Amino acid sequence: MKKKFNFAPAFFVGPHIILFAMFVFIPTIYGIYASFTKWDLMNSPEWVGLDNYRTILFDSTSTFHTQFNNGLKNTLIFVGLSVPILIILPLMIAVALEHRKVKMKSVIQSILYVPGLISISAGALIWLLLFNKQLGIAGNVFGTTVSWPANQPYAWIIIIVITIWGGVGGNMIIYRASISGVAKDLYESAEIDGAGAVRRFTSITLPSIRFPLIYTFVMTTAGAFNVFGQPLMMTKGGPNQSTHVLMMYIRQLAFGTGQSIAGMASAMAVLLGLIILVISALQYYVMNRNAA
Repeated sequence: MKKKFNFAPAFFVGPHIILFAMFVFIPTIYGIYASFTKWDLMNSPEWVGLDNYRTILFDSTSTFHTQFNNGLKNTLIFVGLSVPILIILPLMIAVALEHRKVKMKSVIQSILYVPGLISISAGALIWLLLFNKQLGIAGNVFGTTVSWPANQPYAWIIIIVITIWGGVGGNMIIYRASISGVAKDLYESAEIDGAGAVRRFTSITLPSIRFPLIYTFVMTTAGAFNVFGQPLMMTKGGPNQSTHVLMMYIRQLAFGTGQSIAGMASAMAVLLGLIILVISALQYYVMNRNAA
């Protein structure tokens, strides 16, 4: 008897595959193609080969070379400042909430998670008011007269603050779920053997949650490289473009005022994607090897 084909999996997976192809796969392939062209979004792309990449990477007299270097430098600063905090702080909170003496754990967890549900634009408006030298807490309570978005290092401080405020909750939820799955017998045995809190954390907790830790580290880093909303809303690029990250230059070239330079913007986006891919692969390799 001929076996009937089960269409149920196709109905569940099919829409996702179609949407992924329409909004991720096809645009990505076309973006890579556009990076080898001279394109203004209005006329047909004109093939220029590797000219865009040569200009961005090697032509020190080009504005695009300067923009790419400045944007990448500022992006790396943001990654270096935000990622360690977004990994360590949620982990510390998750471990603290697992302590038996902590009350109202669900309420605390909800309070910390809610900022992640607020859009970046709305959150930026809230924090801009808080740091406003005339209307906010910074000026009225602490008496500061500094214009935070227009001066360094204050511009970076407010960007990192809103990033941590909105990002801590998501990683904390992942860590809490992972830690709650660790066998309690391991902690009890270690405590009987005289292991302190730090030893239990390093010998039991960290090895037990290494895969969620790798996941959050890689995804948080990739997200930080794609930062856009915080510096745009909070500082508009900062003093002397000191917080003008690479994604802001890409958007400006492709969709800013004047003639679009979408081919050059696509080349910058491809280079950023390659950087994220290489760094994510290195992170996964190093953390997985050390955890083994």
